Amino acid sequence: MLLALTGSTGFIGRHLLRDLPKRGHRLRVLLRRPAAAPIDAASAVIGDLKRPQNMAAALEGVDAVIHSAGIAAGMSGVPEDDYRALNTEATIELARAARRAGARRFVFLSSIRAQCGPTADGVLTEAMPPAPTDAYGKSKLAAERGLAELDLDWVALRAVLVYGPGVRGNMARLAALARSPWPLPVAGLATRRSLLALDNLAAAIDTVLAAPAPLRRVLVAADPQALTLAEMVAAMREGLGRRPNVFPLPAAVLRWMLRASGRDDIYQRVSGSLVADPTALLSLGWSPPLATRAGLAALMRAAD
Repeated sequence: MLLALTGSTGFIGRHLLRDLPKRGHRLRVLLRRPAAAPIDAASAVIGDLKRPQNMAAALEGVDAVIHSAGIAAGMSGVPEDDYRALNTEATIELARAARRAGARRFVFLSSIRAQCGPTADGVLTEAMPPAPTDAYGKSKLAAERGLAELDLDWVALRAVLVYGPGVRGNMARLAALARSPWPLPVAGLATRRSLLALDNLAAAIDTVLAAPAPLRRVLVAADPQALTLAEMVAAMREGLGRRPNVFPLPAAVLRWMLRASGRDDIYQRVSGSLVADPTALLSLGWSPPLATRAGLAALMRAAD
C-alpha cells in the first residue's frame, strides 16, 4: 500500500517510518515544514493539518492514512481549545480530505484515555461506555465520534502507554529507577498496568490495514499481558543482566513517603490499575511479536 503518515517526527511516528517499509508498504510523509523532513523519509509532502482542505495533492493516490500527529497527554500549559483544534477538528478534517482523495482506510492513533482516566477499576474493553477525565482524552473521544459520522472506512486504535527506544515521560522515569542500584519498595503493589510495545503497535497497524472487511470501529491496543510494577522493574533489570532487587513496603508507608516528598500524584498512579483487553484486535489476526517482559528488557539494552 501507499500510506500517508502524519506525526513522523514524533516518538511513535519515527518508529513507523522505519518499520512499515519493512512490511512492504510505501510511505508518504506529511509535514508542516520542509526542514522537519526525517532523514529516513523517501517521500515527503508539505501540508498543514490546521488547513487539511489544501492537502489534496499530498493525499492523491494514497491507499490509507495513518494519523499519529497531535498534542500528547500530560503536556503542561496546553489550553483545552488547542486539544480540540489539533486532536479533534484537524483529525476529522484530515479524514474528510482522505475520503475526497479516495483513500481506502483511515487509521487514527487514539488513546485509552479516550475511554478512562489514568486508572480504571475493571478490565477495559471497547464495549464499555467511554468516560475520559481530561481534555486530552475528551479530544480523542470527540475525534473518534467525528470519524464515525463520515462516509469513510476508519479504525481508531485506543493505545495504552507505548514504550520502546526513545520513550519519555512516566516510562522513561521508571527506566531510570530500574537503572539505579537501589532496592525499590514496589513488590507489595498488586495492581497491574497494560503496556504496548512499539513493535506490537506497528504490527497492529499492519493488521488493521490488511483487514479485508470494513472496520469503522474502535479497537483497544495493548500487549496481551498486564504486569505489576515489580514485574516491570524485574524485566527491565533482567535486560541489564541484574536481579530484580525489589521488596514489599506497606502501601500506607509508601504513600506517606511519596506524600512527604510532594509526589502524592505518583502514588495515585502506581497504586491504581489500568488493564486493557485486546481480544477484538487479536481476533483480526494481530500477533504481537514481543512479550511485554522481553520488550522491557530490550528497551533497557537499547539504552544501555
